[in-house]
Amino acid sequence: MAEIKTERLDSYRRLIDIARDLASTLDLDILLSRIVHAAAEISGAEAASILLYDDTSRQLYFQVSTNLDESTRRGIVVPLEGSIAGWIVNNRRPVRITNAHEDPRFYSDVEATTGFSTDSLLGIPLVTKNKIVGVLEALNKHKGKFTDSDESMLLVLGAQAAVAIENARLFQQSDLISEFVHELRTPLSSLSTATYLLLRPEMSQEQRDQIINNIHSETMRLNALASSFLDLARLESGRVQFRKTTFSVADLIYECKDVMSSKAIEDNIQIRVESPEGLPLLEADREKIKQVLLNLLSNAIKYNRPNGTVMLRAEVTEKELVIYVQDTGLGIPDESLPHLFEKFFRVREHESRIAGTGLGLSICKQIIHGHGGRIEVKSKIGVGTVFSIFMPRSGTKTQPRVDDPVEPKKIIKK
Repeated sequence: MAEIKTERLDSYRRLIDIARDLASTLDLDILLSRIVHAAAEISGAEAASILLYDDTSRQLYFQVSTNLDESTRRGIVVPLEGSIAGWIVNNRRPVRITNAHEDPRFYSDVEATTGFSTDSLLGIPLVTKNKIVGVLEALNKHKGKFTDSDESMLLVLGAQAAVAIENARLFQQSDLISEFVHELRTPLSSLSTATYLLLRPEMSQEQRDQIINNIHSETMRLNALASSFLDLARLESGRVQFRKTTFSVADLIYECKDVMSSKAIEDNIQIRVESPEGLPLLEADREKIKQVLLNLLSNAIKYNRPNGTVMLRAEVTEKELVIYVQDTGLGIPDESLPHLFEKFFRVREHESRIAGTGLGLSICKQIIHGHGGRIEVKSKIGVGTVFSIFMPRSGTKTQPRVDDPVEPKKIIKK
């Protein structure tokens, strides 16, 4: 009995340490990782995971797990009806199961996707201020069954975790909103001045037409800024769900090239593609990776020199698939490179000449990092810039390449 009391006291002391640890960070990814590792530790489980709930879309999806890399599990949607986690969300009550496969609520699709077998399970709702944040699950008890004590400890951790998650989200949103409002001031000021001038009776029709064109341009920029802001806000808050499929990277590269060809021809830019034989299939959200490539291609065209070239190239290493987007453009100063992926950052030398929101590269970074990859940049003034996307090869297969409509290394003619 004394030994049990000592163990329980040690557990509660550990909970205090965990609470202090959770309160020390407002970085959502770090916070979620700490929560699941703490959950596995205090419940004596093989693994633990967090599923977040999006109240707007009424969807529940995996966000982080101790036993699988983030890119494998993140974004897997779990139905509210027909899953244990969904039952926990709907009923806001904990669930303790000895054999998950015998429970009619068990959602086996996740097991098939991840390859991780669930035997016993302890799940609790993450609730704060009467709002459901998500579900915390401990999987496969090392010794025996999950106990009343395990459930009690996990509920305490869950209460702390829910508050910490909401605080991190609110901090990120308030930080992003303050930056967004700051960015709105310049175009709003321009629009205010433009509308004031339109009301002046001495303005000629030619001047009015010019002002109307400026208003249209600023309105389009505001629309792009708002759309990019919403994309980034969802990515940073962890609410974006990656819809993963297995697809050909070579096909995607040529598709992106085709999308941007008319813009390239208009700006007298040549696009070249190099894609080696036997590129592995990639398991990722195809539309999100396409969004990244189109953004980088658009930048490579915009910031290029007349009659310049853009190279789209892919290669494969033992652990990674790498995609390069290289241009022969203006180049980026060394002092700007460390800030290039920061929100709203724009290279001062280019800012007055080329329109942009300053959010595109931040969104690209969030998408690639969300897949467990990384994005890097190298540049030299007057020579050009190359962006490198490194994607993990885990879970991919290699297949013989199907002939593309345009042969590798062929230059697209105007």
